[in-house]
Amino acid sequence: MTGRVARVLPNVTGLDKTFDYLIPDDLHAPARFGPVQVGTIVRVELHGRRIGGWISDIVDVDDAAVDRISLKPISKVTGHGPDVELFELAEWASIRWAARRSRPFLVAASPSRAITSLPPVRRTAPVLSPSSPATTELLAVGGGVLRLPPRSDVLPALRSVIAHGPTLVVTPTISDARTLATRVRQLGVSVALMPDDWAAAMGGVDVVIGPRSAAWAPCPDMASAVVIDEHDEALQEERSPTWHARDVLVERCRRSGVPHLLISPAPSLTAVVTAAGEPGVAHPPFTRERVAWPKITIVDRTNEEPWKKSLVTSTLIDRIRNPDLTVVCISNITGRARVLACRSCEALIRCETCDAAVGLTSDNVLSCTRCGTDRPAVCQACGASSFANLRPGVSRLREELEGAAARQVREITGADTAPPPAAGVYVGTEAALYRVPSCDVVAFLEFDSEMLAPRFRAAEQALALIIRAGRLAPEVLVQTFMPNHVVLQAAAAGNPDEVIKVERERREMLGFPPFGALARITGAGSSEMVRQLKSDVQVGGDQSTGYVVRADDWITLGMALNATERPKGSRLRIEVDPPRL
Repeated sequence: MTGRVARVLPNVTGLDKTFDYLIPDDLHAPARFGPVQVGTIVRVELHGRRIGGWISDIVDVDDAAVDRISLKPISKVTGHGPDVELFELAEWASIRWAARRSRPFLVAASPSRAITSLPPVRRTAPVLSPSSPATTELLAVGGGVLRLPPRSDVLPALRSVIAHGPTLVVTPTISDARTLATRVRQLGVSVALMPDDWAAAMGGVDVVIGPRSAAWAPCPDMASAVVIDEHDEALQEERSPTWHARDVLVERCRRSGVPHLLISPAPSLTAVVTAAGEPGVAHPPFTRERVAWPKITIVDRTNEEPWKKSLVTSTLIDRIRNPDLTVVCISNITGRARVLACRSCEALIRCETCDAAVGLTSDNVLSCTRCGTDRPAVCQACGASSFANLRPGVSRLREELEGAAARQVREITGADTAPPPAAGVYVGTEAALYRVPSCDVVAFLEFDSEMLAPRFRAAEQALALIIRAGRLAPEVLVQTFMPNHVVLQAAAAGNPDEVIKVERERREMLGFPPFGALARITGAGSSEMVRQLKSDVQVGGDQSTGYVVRADDWITLGMALNATERPKGSRLRIEVDPPRL
C-alpha cells in the first residue's frame, strides 16, 4: 500500500485524542487547494457520523504503527487552517491555561468559514520613516514595553513597527481594531482586519489587525507583533480556558525569534516583569508624557460629617450646573440604594431574617436581595424613617444629580446597547465610559470601592478606569476619602511607576502573579478535583466560595491541573489567572 496517514484531531468538545485516516491520492495536492498539511481542516467519519477536525500530523504509511487495512480515508478537505507554528503554540497554551486539549485554541486560530483558496500576496513593501525612537530602540533589542500616556497617538509607534516588516496587531475590541485599520490603510500599506479577512491574512499582507482572537491570526513571515492597551481586561478570554492575548503573542514571538511590543499608558506588572526588554519600560520624556494625561481633580471627602455624606459634592455641582460642560458621572452601584444607615441612631439597616444589608426600592420598601424579605422603611433600632444612602445606586443618584444640576440627567447601565440620547449630564456604571463618545468631565463619585476592592489587581484596574476616562475627557474628577492613595497620586502626576513599585513589593511578598501562578476552581466536583492535586500545588478556599490554587509557575500549575481526573458528572470551571480574583 502506498500513500500517507493523517492523524486528525476532531473538532468535538471533550474529545482530546487523535485518530488515523488515510490520505487518498486525489487529496495529496488538489489544484484548488494545495498540499494537505498539518493544520488543514478536514471532514472524517467517526463512529458512524462525519465530523470536522484538523490534521495534527502526517506520517509515511511504512512508519505508522497502525492497521493500514482497517483505516478509513479522509472524507473531504474543508480548507485552510492554522499553520504548524500555531498548532504547536496551541499545544503549549493547553498547558499554560490548563485546558487539557488544544481544541479551543485551534478554533480561535481557524477561519469562521471554509477557505479553499488564498488571494495573492499583497505586500506593498512600505517605505515608512520610523517616527518613534523609543519603539525603534525596543525592536532592536528584541522587543519590550512602551508606555504611552492616555491622550497620545499610537500611530507613530506603529509606523516604526510596520517599517520593520509584516506586523500582527491586537487591540482590546473590534471597534478599536476597525478604527486603527482605517488609519493604517491611509499609510499606504495592505491591511487584513480580523476575523473577516482571514484568507487575506493567510495569503500575506503588511499588517494583520484584530481584537483578542487575532493573537491566533495567520501572519506569514511575521516580523513583529504589537498589543495595544496591554492593561485592558478585554484582552483576556472570559470563558474557560481564560487565555490572555498578551501572553500568547509574547510566546509566539519568542518561538518565532521576532520582537514584540506591548503598548499601554500604565503597563501591568506582569508585562513589566515578564515582557520588558533590556532597556526596561520605554516612554516619552516625562514632560511630554505628563501633558498627555488628563487633568486629575481630587475631591477630598475626609472632613465630611459622618452619616451626612452625599455623593453630590460642591465641586461636582460646579461642573454639572455649567451648561457649557458635558459631564459623565460614574458609580458602579446599580439600583436605588445598597447600604443604608439611620440618620437618627446611625445604625446600619439590615435584614431581620438573614442580617444582610438591605436596599431601598422605588416604592419606599426595604428589600433584601439575599433572602427576598421585604419590610416597611423603618429603622429596627429606633423606629426612625429617615436614612442616609452610604452607597446610593445609579437610579437614586440620577434623581439627586438632576435636582442639583437643574437640568436633565440621563441614566446609563450595562444593559443599554444603543447610544444614549444627547444630554448635558449622564450617570451610570463604568459602561457609560464605552457608551458616551466624548465629554468634558468624567466624575467618579465613589472611587474608593475600586481602589479597595478585594482583588489583588485592584490598583491596576482602578488606574485602568482613570485611563479610559482620560480618553473621553480632558478632566477626570475623583471623589475619595483616600486622596493620598498611590493610584490617585500616580494619575495626578502622570507617572504610573509608583503603582508598579508598590504592586511589585506586595505581590512578590505574597507570591501573586507574576511571581507565582494562580487559578480558581468552582462548580460541582471541585472538592474531589483539588484533593487529587500534588504537593507542589497549594490549595485554599472551599466549595462554597471556590478553591484558589497556587504554584510557583504557570507550567507547573497547568500540568498539575491537567493531570487530575475530572470527577464523573462534574461541572467544573477552571480559571487560570482570573482577573477579578
